[in-house]
Amino acid sequence: MNSNLKVLYLAAEAEPLVKVGGLGDVSGSLPAALQATGEVDVRLVIPFYGIIQELPLQLQMVASFDIPHLAGPIRAQVFTTRLNELVVYLVSGNPIPPDAPVYSADPSQDGHKFTFFSLAALELARALNWAPDILHANDWHTAPALYKLRLQRDPFFDNTTTAFGLHNLPYMGVGTGKAMDAFGLPPAAASVLPWWAKDIPLPLGLWAADHIVAPSPTYAHEILTPEFGLGLEKFLKTRSPRITGILNGIDTRKWNPETDPFIPLNYTQDTFDNRAMNKQSLLAELDLDPDLQLPLIGIISRLDAQKGIDLVPSAFQHLTDQPWQAVILASGDPILEASLHQLELDFPGKVRSVIRYDAMLSHRIYAAADILLIPSRYEPCGLTQMIAMRYGCIPVARATGGLQDTIQDYGVSDNSTGFLFKKPNASELGHAIHEALHVYREPQRWFDLQQRSMSQDFSWEKSARQYINLYRLLVERKMGKRKVSRN
Repeated sequence: MNSNLKVLYLAAEAEPLVKVGGLGDVSGSLPAALQATGEVDVRLVIPFYGIIQELPLQLQMVASFDIPHLAGPIRAQVFTTRLNELVVYLVSGNPIPPDAPVYSADPSQDGHKFTFFSLAALELARALNWAPDILHANDWHTAPALYKLRLQRDPFFDNTTTAFGLHNLPYMGVGTGKAMDAFGLPPAAASVLPWWAKDIPLPLGLWAADHIVAPSPTYAHEILTPEFGLGLEKFLKTRSPRITGILNGIDTRKWNPETDPFIPLNYTQDTFDNRAMNKQSLLAELDLDPDLQLPLIGIISRLDAQKGIDLVPSAFQHLTDQPWQAVILASGDPILEASLHQLELDFPGKVRSVIRYDAMLSHRIYAAADILLIPSRYEPCGLTQMIAMRYGCIPVARATGGLQDTIQDYGVSDNSTGFLFKKPNASELGHAIHEALHVYREPQRWFDLQQRSMSQDFSWEKSARQYINLYRLLVERKMGKRKVSRN
């Protein structure tokens, strides 16, 4: 077997070309990390959005072909560029209008766009005569590619095995079934999926894929339960031998307190005293009490029900007898935004709520705060806890998904790196903060905790090695099946 695996990696977004959410982080980092090993030939395929067309890229058109549709064939054009050593293909066509957002509120529009994109990615491989060993699709936007291969046998992909990256189960692509049907992908009537899921992209991808990859080992188990499975848990249990959890990583060059250009003073584990200057600077910037001995609690979050930020106001009420102050950087749900504004009024001079997206401020908070709150109701992987630990900012988080896999709970492990609580309620969150504040008052124990946190390896290089091992296993399994079928 050729040691250089060929991987066609499909995603709806990938940094630095386009990023809306966490998928952009993963797809912008994992393919590059795989390519850097020298063991994998990765080709990344994403839609050629208008926002990408505005970038100063060196482009070359590599393919043009038609995608069949009920109303008549739709022309696709594919351009290529490079991100360092990584080959990137950009798919364009009428279903991907340059003036439209990456994600639309209209399910039919996104269904049309992403089904077209998924099928074009398959046709691109044929046009290039480049049959991948692994077709790695991600989330519902690329699931139609997997469903197409399962639905209609294609000799060109006979030696291709498929992996499906499941980053967030609730985002299924509901309402896109008619668009898929128009591209020749009818509901999967004969599948073992629940009746309601037979024309929804994400469940179809979960059914069609040879293997499913969740972004953390704990989330891989959680989706098999009624609490997290969203009605698919019984089906997913039938697939459990083909589900693997591999932790996402972080970009350790971007998130590095030693070289970070967005913080006032760089520092390492060996020059950790410098970190106090970052706290001093942030307190002055936010007009908070300049006392460096006061514990500073940080929150950096998107505001929706998943993130559990609605628990914070009540949890803070449990801490009125404790010395602390807090900075919150968040945006999203208007109701939650209003509650954070109210929190400032409830704790005058003690809480600062910055309601906006501000990437540079997030760096300064990681480098200054003592504690980071992550009270998520569920968290498939999560990146903020990994970033926080790299900066010596101690996470207080709910024990779920990737949070549980990356944080060693204080008092449970000698290698503790943070504080975990089990139930998503304000009382347990308040208790966990109280415990963290208690340890904070013992400087040596707190310093040891920070040093252990900064020593953790959350690099994509580590995750890439696990993906390569999985890819090789899937290829061997595929070859074994083909030998059996020939006999």
